[in-house]
Amino acid sequence: MTRCCLVLGDQLSDRLSSLNYLEPEDVVLMVEVWSEASYVKHHKQKIALVFSAMRHFADELQANGRSVIYVSLTDPENTQSLTSEVERHQRSHRFTEWVLTEPGEWRLKEAFDELKAALPVPLQIVHDDRFICSHDEFQAFLKGRKQPRMEHFYRKIRQSTGILMEGGEPIGGQWNFDHDNRKALDQRATPNPPQWPLDSITKVVIELVNTRFTDHFGVLDGPDFRWPVNREQALLMLDHFITERLPCFGDFQDAMVLGKDTLFHSLISTSLNLGLLSPMEVCQAAEEAYHQGHAPINAVEGFIRQIIGWREYVRGLYWAYMPDYQTRNSLNASWPLPAFFWDESKTGMVCLSEAIRNTRENAYAHHIQRLMVTGNFALIAGCSVTDVCEWYLSVYADAYEWVELPNTLGMALFADDGVMASKPYCASGKYIDRMSNYCKSCRYQVKETETENACPFNYLYWDFLMTHQERFRSNPRMAMILKNLDRFGETKLAAIRSRAMAFRSRIESTGSDVIASSQESLL
Repeated sequence: MTRCCLVLGDQLSDRLSSLNYLEPEDVVLMVEVWSEASYVKHHKQKIALVFSAMRHFADELQANGRSVIYVSLTDPENTQSLTSEVERHQRSHRFTEWVLTEPGEWRLKEAFDELKAALPVPLQIVHDDRFICSHDEFQAFLKGRKQPRMEHFYRKIRQSTGILMEGGEPIGGQWNFDHDNRKALDQRATPNPPQWPLDSITKVVIELVNTRFTDHFGVLDGPDFRWPVNREQALLMLDHFITERLPCFGDFQDAMVLGKDTLFHSLISTSLNLGLLSPMEVCQAAEEAYHQGHAPINAVEGFIRQIIGWREYVRGLYWAYMPDYQTRNSLNASWPLPAFFWDESKTGMVCLSEAIRNTRENAYAHHIQRLMVTGNFALIAGCSVTDVCEWYLSVYADAYEWVELPNTLGMALFADDGVMASKPYCASGKYIDRMSNYCKSCRYQVKETETENACPFNYLYWDFLMTHQERFRSNPRMAMILKNLDRFGETKLAAIRSRAMAFRSRIESTGSDVIASSQESLL
C-alpha cells in the first residue's frame, strides 16, 4: 500500500504541501524531461539551474530518509513527458495513490487534470501553500472590482500578515515610498554577488546542458554560473542582499548603469520561484533589517512590495483570468519581434543592447530593464504579443508562466486593456536618459525626434500615441500627454510617422537597425 508523490522542478521545498501527505514507506518521484526543458527554448542557465537544484533536492530528501526515484534526462527509459513518466511508474510500481502539489502553470494543470481521469488509481492534487494568498482569497479580493489594482491588494496583504505594520497602521506613516526610489546611480561602488565553488552535480549538469541544448539562447560558462542550487546557497544570497545591498536598494532600484548588471538588486527571484526560499522569511529578514536600523524604510518597503505585492498579485491575476488571458491583444500588436532581441550586436541602441547582453550572459535583467527598456520598446514598436511573451519566458532564469505572462502581457504590453495597469507603461528616450548613463555612449541622439540620428524610442513613442490616441483619450492619466500631439502640427507628426516607418522597414529588410546614415536617408 505505497503512495507516490510527484515533485515538480519548481517545488523544491521540504515543506511542500504534498510531502506532508506521505508516510515513511511512501515514495517521491522526480523526473527531468525534454518536454519541460524545450516547450520554449529556455535559457541554458535556467535549464542548468533547475536540473541541478532538482538533483540537490533529491539528495537532501534521501539524506533525510525519504525513498526517491529520480529519472535523469538521459535515462534510456525516460519517456520525456511528466504525465507519461507517471503512467510508466504506475505500471511498474503499482502505487495505490498519487499526490501532487498543484502545478504553477495552466498548461500543466490541464495535463494533470487529464492524467487524473486516466490513471487507474487516485491522483490527489493539493493546494500550494508556499504563497501567502490562496486562489480563493484572491477571488474574494476581485469581487466587485472592475480594476483590481496591485496597490489595493498590497495593502490587504500588509494588513493580513502584519508586515511593516504597527497598531494597524503602516510603519513610516504611508503605504508606499516609491517616490524616494527613482534616483540615478551616483559614483558609489556596487557589491559583487556571492560566489561558491561548483560542486560535482552542477558541473555534470552544465556539461549536459551545453551538450544537449546547443541551439538554446544564452551563455552557460561553468565558472560564471552563480545561481543558488540548494537552500544553503539561497540563504547565502539572501543574507548578502540584506547585509550588502538592501540599504541602497530603494534609492537606486530603478537605476541602470552600463556594465553594472545587478546593482543593488536581490538576485533571489530564482530561489523564491524554485521553492528554496519562502516569501515570508524573505520579507521578515528585510523587516528585521529596518527595525535594527540597518536599512531605511524606503528600501525595505520597496523590496517587500515586490514580494508580497507584485509577486502574489501577478500569480493571483494569472489563475483568475486564465486560460483566455494568454490570448489577449487589446492593441492588436503584431510586428514580429526584431532579431536583435536574440543578438544584441544587431542594434545600435545602447539601452537595448545592454539589457539583451545582460540577459544573454546572465539569464537576468532587473525589473526596469525588463519593463522600461525591452518591454517599453516592444510596446511602442507594436511587437507581437505572442512573440514577446515567448521571449520573456525563454530568456530569464526566474521565468515561469504564472509570473511572466501578467508582467509581460499586462504590465509591459498593456495587451489586457488595463486589467493590470491603469495606463500603458510607454516612454520616450527621455526616461532612459534620466535613469541611466546609456544615452551618453549611444550613436542615437536622445534629444532628437525627427532627424536621421534621432533616438528610435522618441519617434516610436509618439507614433504609438498617434496610433492609439482615440483609445487613450478617455484615460485621464493619458490626457495631458496626448495634448502634445494636438500641439505638434501636421508637419511634425508626418515626420515622426515617416521616421517610424523607415525604422521598421530597415529592421524587416536587414534584421538590424545598424545601418549607414546615407542609406537610412533614402528610406
